[in-house]
Amino acid sequence: MRVAFYAPMKSPNHPVPSGDRLMARLLIRALELAGHQVEIISEFRTYAATPEAAAALEPAIGAELQRLREKWASVPRPDLWFCYHPYYKSPDPFGPVISAEFTIPYVTAEASYAAKRDSTGWAGVQKSVGEAILQAAVNISFTARDRAGLSAAFPQARLAGLKPFIDTALFEKVSPAPDPLRLMTVAMMRAGDKMESYAMLAKALQLIEDRPWTLAVIGDGPTRHAVQALFAGFPTGRIEWLGERDAADIAELLGRGGIYVWPGCGEAYGLAYLEAQAAGLPVVAQETAGVPAVVEAGVTGLFGRDGDLAAYAAAVAALLDDGERREAMAKAARRFVLGQRSLATAAEILDEILQDNAAAGVRR
Repeated sequence: MRVAFYAPMKSPNHPVPSGDRLMARLLIRALELAGHQVEIISEFRTYAATPEAAAALEPAIGAELQRLREKWASVPRPDLWFCYHPYYKSPDPFGPVISAEFTIPYVTAEASYAAKRDSTGWAGVQKSVGEAILQAAVNISFTARDRAGLSAAFPQARLAGLKPFIDTALFEKVSPAPDPLRLMTVAMMRAGDKMESYAMLAKALQLIEDRPWTLAVIGDGPTRHAVQALFAGFPTGRIEWLGERDAADIAELLGRGGIYVWPGCGEAYGLAYLEAQAAGLPVVAQETAGVPAVVEAGVTGLFGRDGDLAAYAAAVAALLDDGERREAMAKAARRFVLGQRSLATAAEILDEILQDNAAAGVRR
């Protein structure tokens, strides 16, 4: 099929790295691996921090919608519109309209809906997101949590599941040579959930400072100095700041680590957890949000209770203290991702979802 791909929150071509950009790119590669032709149909970003900012985008949205209409008046129309991650701050104002006008199936992946936002000025945008979910031939969720949320809000919507995945090619080339006491973290440095996770990690490590661990941090961002300040109290040599690295470097560096530590405050799921496990690292995270979708509790990693600092620190200490358990989890983690969460596996599942749902016709 010819697939028109649209990511309203952040284009796959956006210059700033993020989990959203990576997932969009992975979905495109999965579609192409399944034999579909994919075109990023628009670079228009609908993200708005406030309802007022969303309203201000309306004229530009109208112009972009007209451009798309004119485009397909003279060239072959797509067989499918695929929208990644529409939600109240980044709705898809184009796909539902174009799909209805040109009689093509509409598909969403990682759509979300929060009824509580209706009372905060977002009711109009929320209504359009809900209508898009109902119109979709299928809505693909990456976590059981998200799928349950859509099902509760829209019992009549057509839903399917695709577990989070990564391209494992770089990690298949890695020969893990772990330092069991070397903790690893890969995360952007920015305000919000990421900063909250860094703060929790620093406090947790203070509780187990008596263990002979070191921490290597891969990442950069606008709050770099604030993040480094959180760890300033540790002795010289315990924290290594590796900065932003490319994908190949990250795979190699992870392969030399012992345990992946990241609390995961507010994580939708966290592709970095899958990358760490693919390199042979067990994970220590909080049992929160979508993280359980990418870590097998007690098999490939340990969870601390959400918000429980002492429990999180104890989980890190448990793997530092038990080398045999750490090694068993490391092997299980690598088998889990390379065997079950690869791009090739996802391509097969995604294609089956589309053939079973979207290709059947337009959902009305």
